[in-house]
Amino acid sequence: MADKKLKIGVVGCGGIFKWAHLTAYARMDNVEIVALCDIVPGRAESMKEFAHATYNSDVLDNARCYTDFDEFIKDSDIESVDICTPNYLHSPFAVKSLEAGKHVFCEKPDSVSVADTEKMKAASEQAGKVLMVMRNNRHTDAAKKLKRMADAGEFGDLYCGRCGWVRRRGIPGKGGWFTTKAQSGGGPLIDLGVHMIDLAIYIMGNPTPVAVSGSIYSKFSDDTAEASSEHAAFGETASDGTFDVEDLAMGFIKFDNGACLQIEFSWASNIEEGDRNFVELRGSKAGFKWENSGTQAKIFSEAFGQLIDVNLNIDKNVQGHEGNLRHYVDVVLNGAKPDFEPQQGINMIKILSAIYESARTGHEVSLVD
Repeated sequence: MADKKLKIGVVGCGGIFKWAHLTAYARMDNVEIVALCDIVPGRAESMKEFAHATYNSDVLDNARCYTDFDEFIKDSDIESVDICTPNYLHSPFAVKSLEAGKHVFCEKPDSVSVADTEKMKAASEQAGKVLMVMRNNRHTDAAKKLKRMADAGEFGDLYCGRCGWVRRRGIPGKGGWFTTKAQSGGGPLIDLGVHMIDLAIYIMGNPTPVAVSGSIYSKFSDDTAEASSEHAAFGETASDGTFDVEDLAMGFIKFDNGACLQIEFSWASNIEEGDRNFVELRGSKAGFKWENSGTQAKIFSEAFGQLIDVNLNIDKNVQGHEGNLRHYVDVVLNGAKPDFEPQQGINMIKILSAIYESARTGHEVSLVD
C-alpha cells in the first residue's frame, strides 16, 4: 500500500539519534515512531519536546517511552528497531530484536567483535528479517555518482588507494563510553574508520580483505585541555572516567583481487588540518578523491596526452544519514534490493579487529582461514 508506514521503536536517545536519525525521521512520511527506549530516566520524554522545538514535528508524539529494553522489545506495535546505543550493546540488542520478530537497523559499527557480528547475521537469517547497519557515506550524492562510474568501468581497475579521517583535536565524550574500550571496542579506528574504509571498499566493488597490518597510539589521554574541542560534546565526558583506547591508528589492508588500501584515523594529532575525511582511489583509467563528508569530489584522468582534473557536480543537500534510513525503509516496506549485506559488516569488523591485533603483536595478520 502506498500509504503504508513502518512502525519503528528506537533504543538509545543520545546524540546520534538526536542529530542524525531524528532529523531524518522528521522529514519522512512513511515511518511512525511508536516507542522510545533509553536507560536514562526522562531522556526519551525529552526527545519529544526537542522534536517539536527543533523540527516543529509531531513525529515522536505517539511514542511510548521505556527505560527497560526487555519491556520495550515486548511492544507488539514495533515492526522495526533502530539501535542508537553505545557500541557494545549493538549485537545483543540486535539479536534480541530479531529473535522477537523485528527488523533491525543499527548504527555503526556493526558490533565490537567478529563473533558478535556473526551472531547478528545468523539471527537475521533465522528470523527472516532485514538487518542493515548505518553506512551513511554511501548515500551522499558524490558517493552515489562515483559508485555508478566505478560500476560502469569509468575508472578501470581500482587497484589501490588511501582513506582517512584525521582531527587535530576532537576526542568525543572523553572519559565516557567512547573512550572506554569495553563499551566502544576502540578509539577512532572503530569510531571513524568504519565510515571511510567502508566507502572505499564499497566503491571498489566489495573485494574481500585477506591481510592487514597496523599501528595504534594513545598520546592525548592526559591532555585535559583537549576536552574543550567541538567534538567533545558528542558523547558525555567524565573527568574521572576511563581512557584506554587509541587516539590514532594507521594501517594497510590487502584484498583478494590484489588491491590495497592505506588508512589513517585520529581523534587528536598535531597536524595542519582541523577535521578532514577522505577516500582517494586510483584506477587504471582514472582516479578520484571524495572528501569533506562528500561535499567535494574530484576526478583525475588523461585525454589526448593531457592530464585532466574534473570537479564533480554535487548536490550538497543530499543527507547521507537520511538517505540510508530511507533506503532501509524502502527495503523493508517495498522489497528494494539492500545495498548493505551483513557479511560486509563481518568483513569490516574482521579488518578492525585484525588491525588492533597487528598493533599488539607487531606483525601482519592474515584474514584467510
